[in-house]
Amino acid sequence: MLLDVALLLALVGSGLMAGLFFAFSVAVMPALAHEPVPAAMTAMQRINVAIVRPVFLLVFVGTLVVAVAAAIFSVLDPDAATPWGVAGAVLYLVTSVGLTAGYHVPRNNALVAADPATAEGAGLWATYLREWVPWNHVRAIGCVLATASFAIALART
Repeated sequence: MLLDVALLLALVGSGLMAGLFFAFSVAVMPALAHEPVPAAMTAMQRINVAIVRPVFLLVFVGTLVVAVAAAIFSVLDPDAATPWGVAGAVLYLVTSVGLTAGYHVPRNNALVAADPATAEGAGLWATYLREWVPWNHVRAIGCVLATASFAIALART
C-alpha cells in the first residue's frame, strides 16, 4: 500500500515538473527569445523570483521525497517492479533536482543579479538562452521518462 501511494505521488509530481519544464522549452523561452533583451530579461528575472513559492517547492522537493521512498519500498518489496520504481527515482533525482540545483539555479541567480539595460546584461542573456534552454529540454525529457517509469512500476504492483 505504501509503495502504491509513493509511486502515485511520484508519478503525479514528476508529471507536473515535466509539464513545467516542457512549457518553458516550447513556449516561454521561445517567446522571450523574440522580445527585446531588456524586456525579455526582466520577465525571466521576475519568473525566477516568482517561481520560488511554497506550492512549487512542495511539488519539486516533495516529489523527490516520495520518489526516494518509492525506490526504497520497491527494493524492500520482493514482489514490486523494483527496476521501474528505482529508475523513476534516479531519473527524477538526476534530471530534475540535480540539473536544477547544479546547473539552472546558479544561472538563474546570475541572471536575477544582472542589469537588463547594460551590454553586460545583454551578453549574459544571450549566453543564458543558448546554454540554459538545451539543458531545460533534458530536464523535461528526464521528468517524462521518470513519470513513465513510475507509471510502469505502479501498473506492475
